[in-house]
Amino acid sequence: MILHDYLPSGNGYKVRLLLDLLDQPYEYRHYDIVRGETRTPEFLRKNPAGKVPVLELDDGRFLSESNAILYYLAQGTDYWPEGRWDQAQVLRWMSFEQYSHEPNIATPRFWLTHLGLNEERKAQLAGKQALGRAALAVMDDHLARQAWFVADRYTIADIALYAYTHVAQEGGFTLADYPNVCRWLERVASHPNHRPITEE
Repeated sequence: MILHDYLPSGNGYKVRLLLDLLDQPYEYRHYDIVRGETRTPEFLRKNPAGKVPVLELDDGRFLSESNAILYYLAQGTDYWPEGRWDQAQVLRWMSFEQYSHEPNIATPRFWLTHLGLNEERKAQLAGKQALGRAALAVMDDHLARQAWFVADRYTIADIALYAYTHVAQEGGFTLADYPNVCRWLERVASHPNHRPITEE
C-alpha cells in the first residue's frame, strides 16, 4: 500500500499510527499542502477533494478520509470491537472527533504553526479555542470513568482522538487542565509500536 500524506497532518498521522500498530508495511509519499501539492491534476485523480491522507490499495483503488481509512484497516483486528454497541460507540467518538474536536483543535494549530494569523483568523481564533476546550472537557469527563474511549481497550476511537489532542498545545491549548486526558495520552504513547507524528 501507498500512503499519500502531509507529515504534520493529524489526519494523516491517524493512519500512520494504525499502520504501525498493525505492523503493516507501506510506502510513504509526502505532499506539501501549504504549497498546493494536493491540488495538481495528478493528485486530484487520487482524491478529487484535494486532501490528504489517501491510502492507495494494492489493487490500485484510492481510499480517502482518515476515519474511513481507519475503519477499513481495523476490520478483523483488535482495534475494532465485535459487538454492535461497541462498534456504534467507536463511530460515535469518531464522529465527535470530526465535528466537535478536529475543527476546533486542529484549525487553531494549523493557523498558528503553518498559515499565520490574518485579520479573519484572529477574529475567529478565540471562538475556535473555546469550542476546543469544551471538546477536551467532554473527553476528560469521559476518561474519568474509564481508561479508553470504548470497550475498555485501545480502539480506532482512541487513535482518531489522539492525533490532534496530543499536539493541542500547538493550537494554544493547555493540556494540563485535563488530567484524565493527559493520563490517556500517556497510555496511548506507551504502546511498543507507537510512533510520533514527526516520523514518516
